Amino acid sequence: MHNQDRNFDDISHKFAQNIYGTTKGQIRAAIVWQQLENILATYPKQQPLTILDAGGGQGQIACKLAKLGHQVTLCDISQQMLKLAQTQAQLEQVSIEFIHGAIQQLDSAINKQFDLVICHAVLEWVAEPITLLQSLKHHLKPNGYLSLMFYNYDALLFKTVTLGNFGYIKSGLAKRKKKTLSPDHPRVPKEVYAWLANLDFKITNVTGIRVFHDYLINKSKAQTNFEQLLQLEQQYCQSEPYLSLARYILVTAKNIN
Repeated sequence: MHNQDRNFDDISHKFAQNIYGTTKGQIRAAIVWQQLENILATYPKQQPLTILDAGGGQGQIACKLAKLGHQVTLCDISQQMLKLAQTQAQLEQVSIEFIHGAIQQLDSAINKQFDLVICHAVLEWVAEPITLLQSLKHHLKPNGYLSLMFYNYDALLFKTVTLGNFGYIKSGLAKRKKKTLSPDHPRVPKEVYAWLANLDFKITNVTGIRVFHDYLINKSKAQTNFEQLLQLEQQYCQSEPYLSLARYILVTAKNIN
């Protein structure tokens, strides 16, 4: 049912402003990149890897990886997002293979497996998450790594209660408006971990993205004290209880079968 999955053609530019041009976007980018570097460090230096950025959006991560000499393929269901990513690649003078289409239908476009598959902030937009994970696994080499980031239901529930939005809790955290940047299907971390285990993935790392930022009472502090905040985010992103209440959960998992 890929036609149920969210396609950002209509709001791609809004997406760019709301997510990447903000303190929350900067924290997300910094911590995500740190974890990707940890994955890359497990391979011999100078070894170019084949990398699939599934639902890679505007291509920030893909371009960064291509600059390091890796062979990157980016796919996205949104034609507008792909255009933005292509523009970004031209600006940065890097070569990336672009595929327009749903991750679940990648088979019809490519028949290969990758050393590393990245899928960030996609799982919470799809109607059938397990089908998506199966497709990602299918394109991952044995012992290859999956970098999976998803919107955390537990954090959404916690934040919603602290804001006093009790009506929203009663509705099961159902979205009111269809075309917002608030994900359609926030994911319960325990469920995601179980899906990965059932697909023979071994989780090697779990990191919280924005463990404090979204709970700031005084939002302006995110800008005035950004360096301090980023340092605290980096310090506590893998420690409980903070990790479990992060806005996004970033999982690194190895394909062991």
